Amino acid sequence: MAEGRFLTGSTMGHVVRMTLTGATGITFVFVVDAANLFWIAQLGEPALVAAIGYAFAIQFFSVSSGIGLMIGATALVSRSIGQGNEAKAREQATATLLWSVLVQALMAFSVVSARHQLVGMVGATGETAELAARYLALTVPSLPIMMAGMTASAVLRAHGDGTRAMFVTLSSGALAVLLDPLLIYVLGWGLDGAALGLTLFRCVMCGIGLYFAIKVHAALAPVSGAALREVAKPYAAIAGPAILTQMSPPVANYLLTAIIAGFGDVAVAAWAVVNRLTVVAFGGIFSLAGAVGGIFGQNFGAGKLDRVRQTYKDAVVFCLGYTCVIWALLVAVYPAVVRGFALAPEAAEIVWAFVTIGAGSFVCAGTLFVANAAFNTMGRPGRATFVAWMRDGLLTWPVGTLGALMFGAVGVIYAQALVAVIVGIAAAFWGWHFVKGLGVQDVATIDARPRRGYRDVNRYRRR
Repeated sequence: MAEGRFLTGSTMGHVVRMTLTGATGITFVFVVDAANLFWIAQLGEPALVAAIGYAFAIQFFSVSSGIGLMIGATALVSRSIGQGNEAKAREQATATLLWSVLVQALMAFSVVSARHQLVGMVGATGETAELAARYLALTVPSLPIMMAGMTASAVLRAHGDGTRAMFVTLSSGALAVLLDPLLIYVLGWGLDGAALGLTLFRCVMCGIGLYFAIKVHAALAPVSGAALREVAKPYAAIAGPAILTQMSPPVANYLLTAIIAGFGDVAVAAWAVVNRLTVVAFGGIFSLAGAVGGIFGQNFGAGKLDRVRQTYKDAVVFCLGYTCVIWALLVAVYPAVVRGFALAPEAAEIVWAFVTIGAGSFVCAGTLFVANAAFNTMGRPGRATFVAWMRDGLLTWPVGTLGALMFGAVGVIYAQALVAVIVGIAAAFWGWHFVKGLGVQDVATIDARPRRGYRDVNRYRRR
């Protein structure tokens, strides 16, 4: 098997290339969602915009669990590539794809079954609640299809093929962006047209991802039932905590949506716009974990710990520069956003709070993603889960409630930013301490190590 692509060359070059290709891909996923919202807004019915906002707060759970499954696949496959074990990497790729689709199918069934209760819990009422539930019923069943494409993309990244991984979402997203105005606005299908466009996007993404993984890289191979069971344990050991980690942001979004719902549909519509701006503008930050996870995994599997540490530092530097550029761009495009989404003055104030204060907090939010990628890939996924839930589970609700009491709806934005800064800084230092202390014995024992009670007195010995 050829040497892993990330084992030589500039680590910063790998971080930039994989993150930017990942950002382009993941951003287009969210551009499709934002385009849905934009064309729905052109219909002039705030209830429709608010309905998609409520639905996003719920569907965010499913998409985030899928990202956790992707992290597990990338970690396993990239480590095997770093070790030079081609057969094992192919087996793991197929097994993780099958397991991830099964998990997402169960998730989709649960969400569709409880959709009315879920939209009620987040604060939706009346016609808005019915519209949100309808949108979920039409879009959530396609999540397992999207998961197959996401896992195929994760396998491509594990092989270092960021360009084709980007193309998986870029090409399918381009089709959806072209279809959205036709389905929603020209044909007048409204919310149903938005749901159909999203479903078509997911189907095309799945087909292209599988084509590249199978035909170009031959990265998938037939797998037996015994092999599926064998892969299940190490996959669950990484993907389980990774899912718990990735589920914390939708919990925080759900809680904050419930708080901001108290200020009415206009505030929820603004919150929906803020959510879309967040995921579109900061696709590079959200893709950092997946991008550097493969770089960490290959070099860790090969025992090149100096490159692991350099990758960590390079990713933090990239995060700082990327956020500063995007922050400035958001301030510049703010007037266009207000006009494009036809925001009322109260809604525009909320968006302004985000582009001036909330966006800046991503300097620290990004460092948390880098730390979590290190924890997930190199044997300490529980730490990533702890840090994420410290931010989103423990601090978000009380700080968000206090912010809303003190400053109104914009206080939710201020609270979210404050929590991101506090936890992001703490995670960055903890992650660096972990990476700096890695030794060759950690590489040797990564898959055999007991999950609890493990302690190695040489663990922090420097190479």
